[in-house]
Amino acid sequence: MVVERKMQPLPPPEHRRVFRFVTFLALILLAFSCWALVNSRINNAILIADANKTPLLAGDEDNRPHNNDGDHQTSIPAAVPVNSDPTVSAVRMSGPMVRESPLSAAGGGEGSEGSCDAESAQLKVYVYDLPPEFHFGMLGWDGKTAWPDVRDARAVPHYPGGLNLQHSVAYWLTLDILSSTLPGNLSSSRPCVAVRVTNASLADVFFVPFFASLSYNRHSKLRGRERVSMNRVLQAELVKYLMRQEEWRRWGGKDHLVVPHHPNSMMQARKKLSAAMYVLSDFGRYPPDVANLKKDIIAPYKHVVRSLGDHDSPAFHQRPLLAYFQGAIHRKDGGKVRQKLYQLLKDERDVHFTYGSVRQNGIRRATKGMASSKFCLNIAGDTPSSNRLFDAIVSHCVPVIISDDIELPFEDVLDYSEFCVFVRASDAVRKGFLLSVLRDVTRDQWNAMSRRLKEVAHHFEYQYPSRPDDAVQMIWGAVARKMHSLKLQLHKSGRFQRTHSES
Repeated sequence: MVVERKMQPLPPPEHRRVFRFVTFLALILLAFSCWALVNSRINNAILIADANKTPLLAGDEDNRPHNNDGDHQTSIPAAVPVNSDPTVSAVRMSGPMVRESPLSAAGGGEGSEGSCDAESAQLKVYVYDLPPEFHFGMLGWDGKTAWPDVRDARAVPHYPGGLNLQHSVAYWLTLDILSSTLPGNLSSSRPCVAVRVTNASLADVFFVPFFASLSYNRHSKLRGRERVSMNRVLQAELVKYLMRQEEWRRWGGKDHLVVPHHPNSMMQARKKLSAAMYVLSDFGRYPPDVANLKKDIIAPYKHVVRSLGDHDSPAFHQRPLLAYFQGAIHRKDGGKVRQKLYQLLKDERDVHFTYGSVRQNGIRRATKGMASSKFCLNIAGDTPSSNRLFDAIVSHCVPVIISDDIELPFEDVLDYSEFCVFVRASDAVRKGFLLSVLRDVTRDQWNAMSRRLKEVAHHFEYQYPSRPDDAVQMIWGAVARKMHSLKLQLHKSGRFQRTHSES
């Protein structure tokens, strides 16, 4: 039997048109949403790829570095070909970006619980998001994220050892400021002196994370087909980048912090960026209009000998040598005093004054020699300062400073005369004068200086994570003190800015 299906009446034509229109609109919205999602992911991928692989832009004529005998290279050409020179296989500099880093993803944002926040810190620091070639890329870090994950102190990129370590200041400062907003145990003992902020409008100072000393040590010489050293290229790109930033233009760079600690680093860029606050080892190779104590920070070298603990430090009677010096003897300029002292002291029975270097266990021998001596001679070389002073301090060997033009780290809060002996170079080279001064120091006087050395030695230790009043925190404190007077100058200079703009 055939059952006849009852047909349902069709909706009126106007209803069918509305239904088709709504369906069509829904499909359009769905397609647009899918397109927006895919496009967003593609843009993020391109952004990360650009930050890691895009070649450096060629420098223009105005930004060419000049040869100041630092790298001993030929002058840079008017433009660096992007495709023909392997020197330029680095990363293009762009405007400031705020990229999500593993730290903020882990809850390390400003004001997170258990961390140092912007309200309690002495110094709020904005860190420029430079490509890895300017910092940790030199240490083999792949740069796949915005910054290395510094939550595990054992896993952070390691700085090369030996004499490279002497000028590793930028490395320690960068690690410390990146970790400043980390929650948990890593930052629990870190003092709240400086904290990173990601909002530039909140910043007191703008930190430029360029490992300039390592760039000089590793990239100054031409390699392969390079026509311009990578060290010069990085400097030229850094100058162009900073000059484009609104934060630099606002005060002409005066509230920026740059770390060219090695005396030969940033030879081509230092004058162009001289408005910034520099962290230096001394002023020996800087004209006063580029670097001076009014605006800049003197930071200690990273010592290369082993630090003595208080209980490992030999006493007065356990140090048979009166004075110790081991290093390069024939130096130019101010270092000529070394040659004169060598002639005066080389045959003294209780004085060790010989040539030495890091080769053939030189650092180990220096560690033993300084711990065996009551006084360690710190004599001007090619520049007024040397790492020898800080090796002596952590060896609890009373430093004898023979360097008339030396500037000392943190001298506004440390009285070096409490644990050092100062002798003018003109007096030191007088026959018998130096040994007479040292032999006149009594056991009690020496013990008092030795006790003070043990009290201040931690101020000259670079470490990660940093500790209260170590070298890293002392530098941040020095920057904060400089910023007080700098802000006074900047605020006074802006008194009539609105009046002038309206007139």
